[in-house]
Amino acid sequence: MRRWVAVYAFVGSSFLLACYALAVTASAQSAPAQNGTGQVSVAGFGKADAKPLPPGGPAPHAANGHPDLSGVWFPGKMGREELTAESSPERLQFNPKVTPEEKPPYQPWAAERVKKLSTLDAEILRPSVNCMPRGVPGMFITNPYPIQLVQTATQLIQLDELNNNFRVIPTDGRKHSQDPDPAFNGEGVAHWEGDTLVIDTIAIDERTWNNFTGWFHSDQEHIVERISRPSMNYLTYQVTIEDPKVLSKPWTSAPRTWSLGHEALQEYYCTNNREEEALKSLRDLTQPPKK
Repeated sequence: MRRWVAVYAFVGSSFLLACYALAVTASAQSAPAQNGTGQVSVAGFGKADAKPLPPGGPAPHAANGHPDLSGVWFPGKMGREELTAESSPERLQFNPKVTPEEKPPYQPWAAERVKKLSTLDAEILRPSVNCMPRGVPGMFITNPYPIQLVQTATQLIQLDELNNNFRVIPTDGRKHSQDPDPAFNGEGVAHWEGDTLVIDTIAIDERTWNNFTGWFHSDQEHIVERISRPSMNYLTYQVTIEDPKVLSKPWTSAPRTWSLGHEALQEYYCTNNREEEALKSLRDLTQPPKK
């Protein structure tokens, strides 16, 4: 079922375009509502009896004494993808009513730039719409699909089902390279602080965004991720973003919850994507002609 979701995510905008065209030509018809994750809302959808996983006992530890972060992890508390639980709070990585998350503290010029983006332009320019990697920290905070972590004595390897993306992070406490080349996932190095793995990333390609609504960044962006495993079935992720050219102060996310799954990642590539073309057509339909 998750494979269907992956395919549908890229035809969602084409579906919206078709619905809009029908609305223009036949106002008596109405398009099904979208719930913001690429799936169509229908009667009875999202009413499953979703239950969170139990803690599952203490987290396993590696031979070096650190918690073992290895496993296939799903966003939220269910340990799986469940389409009928779309509206359930158990699918959320955090509850904004319990742990509210600050909005990006943009500098005035950056806030104005983001404000000027129309909804359609924000979609058209979104890196994932253009089949580009979501990068760091997007591999976690804008990723609704499962990930796999593989921990060794000296590395943490992150595999994303989304676009079959991956990164390899040394965990031996080494320093950054003198002048690393920019990359979508940047250059990450990690060390342990007690039971928390701290990943420090720089040199992140400026084509990535930090959210879905235009949070761009500069070449000076600095990411610090903290990953811990409080119990067998749960992973906690929190990120701090520093960007002296774009932000007025560092931004720290709410702690986000991932839960242990028991199935392999599926193959998911963004290929022959027509979403950008559909969005541009929709923009042409909805915006008045230029004089």
